[in-house]
Amino acid sequence: MNSQFLSQREEILAIVNQCDACYIGMVDGEKPYVLPFNFAIEGDYLYIHSGPGGKKEAVLKANNNICAAFSTAHEMYRQNENVACSWGMKYKSVLIEGKVDFVETNEEKIEILNRVMLKYSGRGDFKYNNPAINNVVVYKIKIEKITGKKRGY
Repeated sequence: MNSQFLSQREEILAIVNQCDACYIGMVDGEKPYVLPFNFAIEGDYLYIHSGPGGKKEAVLKANNNICAAFSTAHEMYRQNENVACSWGMKYKSVLIEGKVDFVETNEEKIEILNRVMLKYSGRGDFKYNNPAINNVVVYKIKIEKITGKKRGY
């Protein structure tokens, strides 16, 4: 079964939107550091959020380059159940490279959080109190490169 690189942005974004989480690879000195995040994507931006403090915030402040990985539609296949090398996995995947910006204003935080909530709840009209907004870090990632691949579909 052959892999196919995707060139149509609409097909690539459809794969991203089928995913429940993305995995953000960060650069921690000379070592990679990867964490899962809820997310939203719109236009040329990927949006994520987290609690304040901790390692991820320090890593991203030191180096704002990231790679986000998305993967979905996993399905095992085989040509011969007794031949290990004939087993494989169907999948659809996307990689996004970009740079993180920390969102500072409450208005922009609320706008982005509602984009994330729209993805997961179907609603984008939530209200937030100041303590909630002050205790969340919102990241805006400018998409510099986006690539997609599928195998078996």
